[in-house]
Amino acid sequence: MVALYILLGIGAASVGAWLVLRRTIRTRLRMKKILADDPDINDWLVIFNWTTKIIFMPTIITSLLASVLMFLRQAGSVFEFISPAMVGGAWFVIVFINLLVEEYNITVKVIIIAVAGAGFFLLWLHLLGWVIPFLGLFRHLAISMSGTGFLLVAGIGAILIGVSWLKGLFYYVTITPNYMNLQQGPTESGEHIGREDYNTIVDTNDFLERLMGFGRIVIIFKDMKRQPLVLLVWGISRKAQMLEKVRAKFAIDLDSHETQSHSEPIK
Repeated sequence: MVALYILLGIGAASVGAWLVLRRTIRTRLRMKKILADDPDINDWLVIFNWTTKIIFMPTIITSLLASVLMFLRQAGSVFEFISPAMVGGAWFVIVFINLLVEEYNITVKVIIIAVAGAGFFLLWLHLLGWVIPFLGLFRHLAISMSGTGFLLVAGIGAILIGVSWLKGLFYYVTITPNYMNLQQGPTESGEHIGREDYNTIVDTNDFLERLMGFGRIVIIFKDMKRQPLVLLVWGISRKAQMLEKVRAKFAIDLDSHETQSHSEPIK
């Protein structure tokens, strides 16, 4: 009952805070709605910086699957054929690949060199007759974890990604044909930058990140004292096309243009 009361109190406090602050909070979702309803702006882009832990999404999914398998094994004798060491080994391989993707910029050239190097290494082991003994070394790498452990790993990763998404509601970049706005808080705190004061670069050199749908949009300011702003975004293919359309156009306020045209005297 104490836990239930605490949960109800948190829920009531959250609802009350939302009712009080909903007219002052300026989120990324609200900004998208405002731009979509603006008749003078047809092309725009709103992006935010994902945490690099989003790259570990395959690890989170693998951890959930491993947790389900381990819970099934603990449930009864029907699933006793599931090997904890095999499940843990597959999980470790995914984690190791994710670490490489996050830590290093893996291009197509690096992948080709790595695959060719592994092939020559296995060929050398085959000529010496050491392939089977070498692969047998991995039998001693028995990694096992309970279903609760795998679920805990998935939960921690999901929390980190969720916090990044929540932060992106209030810290984001709005790019329109005429200006760029850097939002830096839940209210109207932000910086307005003209289109001539910055340039943009789309970076998709990391091949494995690109396969997962991620890429980086780099904003370079003409003021050399300011460091470039690097944003890790998801759906880089679509967002790169949208950015190209935005940067290629210049919007005109139709209402003010028509008013000025009607006010000009006829010669």
